[in-house]
Amino acid sequence: MAVLGGVRPPLAALLVLLALVAGLTVFAVGSDAERGVPEAVLSSQQHIAEDGAVALQGSVDQSVTDLRAAAADFGGSRSVPADAMLTRLDRTYRKWRGTAVVDLSTGRLLASQGEAVPLGKVNLRGLPANPPPRLVRDDSGVTRLLAFATLSQGGRQELLVASQSLKLPGISVGRNHTLNVVDRDGATLAAAGPGSGTDRAKALAGTAAREAQSKGPSDTAAAGGFDGPSGSLVRAADGDTRNAVGYASVARGPASKESPSSALGLTVVTTVRTEPHGAGTGDLRLALLVAAVLLALAAGVTAVLHLVVQRPLLRLRREAQRIGSGDLTVPVRVPRFGEPARAGAALEALRRQLRGRSGPSWETVAQPPAKRRVPLGTGKGRRRLGLRTVLVVCAFALLAWPTSMLLTLGSTFPHPAAIVPRLISDDQRQRTETTADRVRRGINDGYADLAHLATVIDAPRSQEARKVLDRSLEQHGRYRSLYVVDGAGEILVRAGDEPRTPKKVRIRPGVMQTNTSGTEPVLAAVAAQQVKGAPARTGRRYVVGEFKVQYLAGILNRPGLGSVWLVDSAHRVIASNKGFVAFGRVSDGRLRARLAAVRTTEGSAELLLGWRDPAVAAVAPFNGKLGVASALGWKVASIRPVFWIGLPEYEAQRRIMLVGLLGVTTGALCLGWLYLVVVRPLRDITQGAEALAAGDRRTVLYPRYHDEVGSLARSLELIRQRLPRTDAPPAPASQDGSPTASTSLSGPGPRS
Repeated sequence: MAVLGGVRPPLAALLVLLALVAGLTVFAVGSDAERGVPEAVLSSQQHIAEDGAVALQGSVDQSVTDLRAAAADFGGSRSVPADAMLTRLDRTYRKWRGTAVVDLSTGRLLASQGEAVPLGKVNLRGLPANPPPRLVRDDSGVTRLLAFATLSQGGRQELLVASQSLKLPGISVGRNHTLNVVDRDGATLAAAGPGSGTDRAKALAGTAAREAQSKGPSDTAAAGGFDGPSGSLVRAADGDTRNAVGYASVARGPASKESPSSALGLTVVTTVRTEPHGAGTGDLRLALLVAAVLLALAAGVTAVLHLVVQRPLLRLRREAQRIGSGDLTVPVRVPRFGEPARAGAALEALRRQLRGRSGPSWETVAQPPAKRRVPLGTGKGRRRLGLRTVLVVCAFALLAWPTSMLLTLGSTFPHPAAIVPRLISDDQRQRTETTADRVRRGINDGYADLAHLATVIDAPRSQEARKVLDRSLEQHGRYRSLYVVDGAGEILVRAGDEPRTPKKVRIRPGVMQTNTSGTEPVLAAVAAQQVKGAPARTGRRYVVGEFKVQYLAGILNRPGLGSVWLVDSAHRVIASNKGFVAFGRVSDGRLRARLAAVRTTEGSAELLLGWRDPAVAAVAPFNGKLGVASALGWKVASIRPVFWIGLPEYEAQRRIMLVGLLGVTTGALCLGWLYLVVVRPLRDITQGAEALAAGDRRTVLYPRYHDEVGSLARSLELIRQRLPRTDAPPAPASQDGSPTASTSLSGPGPRS
């Protein structure tokens, strides 16, 4: 039967795979990192541009949603004059520079407020219902964003138009950063930062915008990151400096039709000037030395296993086949070590038993001399050292290579404080401040929504009020429940989940955190509604909205920012992007210390060192900003381990760790393979052979695999069937070698 598998494949695989690992070692240790802008800086600029695109997209979409929601509320209520509508909008929302109401049937301007809306730049005839926003230039050449919403009032179709300037809301810009908003033609619409208005900066932003138009969704889209086109590039600057550019388009990939802002074709571009990276990380001589040591270990281990395991096993297999076929003339050549030696001794004892001899013979046994010789086949020899010991020694030899390599090469890397650029810390602070501003603006927008509802909702008409609340709950995904209460806090009409805000808090206008313990934080916004004809102090109703914790946590989920927490004024956790326990502590002690140290209105960032992995941490507080959310005193804190930042030194460390793990895995795989397929079955067969030589004729010896050990088992089974069936060893033969009367050589004994 053909031999399948066996002892040869593990040894061959061990040598080949370790040779491949040695080649990877030359590449990992000897390759020199590119001396240019580190990947960490480029990815950081890409993420900043993505944050800007998300913030810009959210601002535009929120503006359109607010205008359409207001139009739906005005259209669903009793007829409201155009001037009154604009007055209510201006009182509730402060984001628009100018608003107007137009009669769609005639194109006549019914009312306007604030800055003049450039309606002459838009063809108002034939517009669909709720047309998408547009970018237009007024007579002075300034770009304005126009949002539209249609409503039906008094039997006529009207168009509500709002105009606002195009800017990046809440995006923190460092001293060296520039931010540009570019349209699909490459023209700069808005800019911030030093030198952002120069022709060179505008040309670079246009190049990045054209690059974005030719790309698909970003690499992080599948993992829940930014789902529009984004990327980075490097351009030359003055002298040896380089411009690291990040870009991100305002789009939503496959669902772009659902986003009002996706049709505008906007791209956010960030640029920072950086110095080229200095020394490389490769050492070719050291790489060749390490690879040569691994090759020597591979050759030595393979040679030892060949001499101790493979060759004795193959020889033992041939001897067993010879004896099983009936050739008993030549003594068995017993191997020198381990289980093959025990199996060979038992096989020689079986050969003698087949010839009618049970005791020591005049025939010489081919085995090394020993001070203490034991009877053949008794199984009482030296069993402490066997093939398992050989495998353990080989495993330790292979394990010593990656251990020594990591210890030797790991001590050559510089301190994190010397290799992490200050730009990385600044970018972490800016992105954390941007995230905090998005959370703060989301809360402020939620309060503005409730303030608008308070002007249009009619609580006594419960059916209509319920419809308004349901529509607002559906349009805005930030609320878990919306309801209207009277002056005593009793609910008049409700939509959504069960309210969790106490009655005494429901009548306090503003934004409040209503609990400090429990399983879920509760953030409530309250807007007052004056009842017509009632006293100013007592005749009030209140519109209450409770925010979803998932909405807050979703804002914190930004790729490349690390672990982010939203904490209250007592540093209790409100939300996080990595899972959290409500009102628990921030898991990193160093970050907790930074939270306690930051007592100003400005954010901070620094490189944290210590016995744990070094990390970049940043803290951004709410207080000192505009809006009702500032009164909460909340903070956003983030921490990011620097080991996973794309710096050349850390990339070299990861490559070294990779080849070390590959070496350990290769050794463990091949030695484990050899143990499971060869050594362990050989130990079982050896015990069976010793028992057979000692007189056990009843135990059947069967092969596990079709390999050398299996062939040995089959030969021993043939020998067992040839032996007389008895519970004791055969009687000793006469001195001249002739069998006794109790032993018959006419044929094999009975089969069992």
